[in-house]
This record gives sequence, structure tokens and C-alpha cells, in this order.
Amino acid sequence: MQNLIITFKENNLKIIKAYLIAVSALLSVSLYSQYNTEFSNYGNMGRSVFTNVDFEASSNGMSSSLINKLVWGGYIDDDLKKESSKHLHGKNNFGINVNYGLFAYLKGGKKYDYLIGFKNQEVLNATYTYDFFNLMFYGNQSYKGLTANLEGSNVNALRFQEAKFGIILHKFDSVAKIGMSVSLIKGEQLFFVKANKNSTLFTSGDGSEIVFNSNFSMALSDTNNKKLTSFNGIGASADIYFETPYKSKVGKRSVLIVNANNIGFIHWRNNSVQYSSDSSLSFKGYQINNILDLKDSTLNRINSDSLLRSLTNARREEFNVNIPTNLVIINKIYFGKQKFSLSTGFRHIFNANYIPYVFIEPEYRHKNVTFGFHTGYGGYARLNIGASVSWSSKGWFMRVGSNSLQGYVIPKSASGQGLFFSIAKRLK
Repeated sequence: MQNLIITFKENNLKIIKAYLIAVSALLSVSLYSQYNTEFSNYGNMGRSVFTNVDFEASSNGMSSSLINKLVWGGYIDDDLKKESSKHLHGKNNFGINVNYGLFAYLKGGKKYDYLIGFKNQEVLNATYTYDFFNLMFYGNQSYKGLTANLEGSNVNALRFQEAKFGIILHKFDSVAKIGMSVSLIKGEQLFFVKANKNSTLFTSGDGSEIVFNSNFSMALSDTNNKKLTSFNGIGASADIYFETPYKSKVGKRSVLIVNANNIGFIHWRNNSVQYSSDSSLSFKGYQINNILDLKDSTLNRINSDSLLRSLTNARREEFNVNIPTNLVIINKIYFGKQKFSLSTGFRHIFNANYIPYVFIEPEYRHKNVTFGFHTGYGGYARLNIGASVSWSSKGWFMRVGSNSLQGYVIPKSASGQGLFFSIAKRLK
């Protein structure tokens, strides 16, 4: 490890400050499935043209009130910070998933149909330490004479669009359904940063010195090309769906569903940048009360990107990144005249700072309306409670609901917000 001692200048502190507030800056991502899967809708929609919108945002380390401020903007006062501090653990998780698109199931043969569609996906997730949260929102005032632990903190922000082509065999082996699709991906934006082993920030007791052990890695897509039409990367992904009824001693009928989607990667082009640092930076010779209080106009003129390049191993090159892969397994049991059903399930999102999620979903159908309830544990918020309603007619199908309502109802003491919406026009 290099040991780089620098006589403190206000300009140089821009590097530390930019690194510590990286998560906050990323939360400006705009928010435009229930489980991020199109194949699961086929049983309700059949041949149709349909649209899906799916949004979820939650954390086990902050309240929904604070998440709303970070995402939508607004003033974060001390009461709001203290309110969220009550949720903190040694390691905390945060995640936002947004996807929306337009799709069609088109007529194939007697036993199969085609799927085509266009979809936008936005992913933002993070793991952060107790100390990282406090440094980001309170600065280092309370860390005089102490060392803040940043090890393991990471942020992953990704936005991409895809064109999807697939097929569903709806009478495979007479009763089962198998769906398969491939997607061509256009990568729009990427930001990844991770604080590796022994990443710390020490503040001397009198506030005259900061020592930053900057063992981190970072990757960025082209920073000069940030818009919907940007073509910063190219990739591919696949979705696999399987549904089959089976005999069970419980209920009238049972169905097993397995769905894996977003199995793929994005190749980021040579205007992308990677940084890595394994250095100890010491800033001294100036009274530092709080790194968040530095508002000198000189700081605003600093090009933080050029400073990072001079103090880190920065390089422009092509590289591949795996996109978060979504796995859902559901066992559904129908009772009586199939008016009531009970689903138990498992979900995991790989490469996304996600905790494996288990859930239960009872549903009740009355004529052409179905009411559903949801409770689960895991993911980003841990405990989730939700509800949904579906309406079906000869020509239309619509569903709206949320798997995370607690953040709307009690935003100060709970985290977790979500919304999913589907509407389909059936085709003849």
C-alpha cells in the first residue's frame, strides 16, 4: 500500500467529500413487476397487447420518509436523520428497482404463442455501514479521535433498455407452460463503487488531520453521454419460465411456477472509466470541524474527476458487468371451487445487495374480480405487507397493487414502498 502524505489544502478535501456522498448523488435516478417478469402474466392475459409498470424502493437502514427526500428531493432536517438512525445496523441495505415496458403475445400455433416487447429497467442498490451513514449525513464531527469503518460499503446504479423476443409453449406435455426469451440490451448508464477491505476514515482529536485509507474500486459509463438515447454499452439477456400443475393431498389443484430472468450482461464501451485506489491519504495543517461544512467557492470550481485520475489508477477501457438476475419460485394451491388460493414463494435478486425473500399470498376471486394480500420477509426492507386487486373481462385484464404498503402507511417508523400495474387488451 502506498503512503501519500499531503499538506492539507481545501481543494484536496473535495476527493474525500465526493467519495463519502456518492450514494446521495446517485439517488437522483428518475423513477419512471410485481416480480419483474412478463411470462407470469400470460395465464391471465393470453394473447394480448399489454403494458407493465413495476416500482419498489426500500431499506432496512432508513425510514421511508428519508428515502422519499433522497429520491424526490427536499430538506432533510435533524429530526428526519435521527428518525432514520433508529433503523441502523452494522451493515444496511438499500434498493430501488423500476421497470416498465410495452409487450404483445401474438398468435403462433395451437400450442404456442410469441412474445415481443420493449422494456426500460433502472436499478439502484447499496450496502452501507453504520459509520458510512453517519459520515454522509452528519460529517465527521462526532468522529474526532475515532476511526470510521467504510469496509464493504458499495453502490450499484444501472439503467438499460431492451428489445425482447420469446415464445411460450402453453400446452407443453398437454398441461404445462414453458416460456423462453432473449433480449438485446442497450446500456445507458452505469455507476459502481465499492469500499474494499480496510477502507477507513480517521479524524484526529483536535480536528487538524484526516487520514483516509482509500482502498476502493469504481466503474463509470461515459460521463459525457447521459441521456435516454445514449448507447454506452451493448449486451444480451435471457428469461426462462416454467409452470406445471401437479397432484397434491392439499386443495383441489396445485401449480408450481419457476421463473428466472435478466440472466445476462452488458459490455460497456471504451469511453467507460475504471478507478482503483489502495492508498493512505493524510490531510493536515488545517482545523477541520466537519467535512460537510466546507463551502468555499474554490471547492465548487474543482474538477473532482481530474483529481480522482491524479490520485488513483484511472483507465478508460471496455469491460463487462453482469446485470441483476431475478429468480422467483411459487407454489400455488387452489381450494374449493377455485375461488380461494394460497401461494407460498421464494425470491432472490443476484448481484444486487438483496437478501433472499420468502412470502405468502392468499387470493379470493369473486366473479371477475380477484383480491390478493401479501406478506413476506427479506429483500431490502425485511418485513413487507401488501395487497392487490385484479379485474378481468372478455376483452380486458387489469391488475394494480403493491407488495410494500408499510412505507406509505407509517413512513416514519417503517421502510418499503412499491407499486405494480398491468393492463392488457386481449387479441382475438
